[in-house]
Amino acid sequence: QGQLVESGGGSVQAGGSLRLSCVVSGYTGSSNCMGWFRQAPGKEREGVTWIWMGGDNRWYADSVKGRFTISRDNGKNTVYLQMNSLKPEDTAMYYCAADSSCLGWTVLSFRDKIQWGQGTQVTVSS
Repeated sequence: QGQLVESGGGSVQAGGSLRLSCVVSGYTGSSNCMGWFRQAPGKEREGVTWIWMGGDNRWYADSVKGRFTISRDNGKNTVYLQMNSLKPEDTAMYYCAADSSCLGWTVLSFRDKIQWGQGTQVTVSS
């Protein structure tokens, strides 16, 4: 069974920045689509952003557009999330995810085959 291992979470003040990384190792499934979800206490897990294998297609949730940037280095099996202008409402556990399709980021019924990381906490204080 492969692993997706996140790093880079932490605590920052509003307006600050963080960069998350996710390294994929030993994962034999398809990682055509890679990206990030987040889950705040008491809320459902939501798709934040994804990037397609070639890096030419990306999607962002409206709540993070213009502030977050996703990128990937296929040679290093790594996906990154640069988060700028962070807000308190960005506070959540952030999960790296990989799948053959990106549908699961916006459609709940397509999440059953997503490979998940263990999560990294991001806390933004006002």
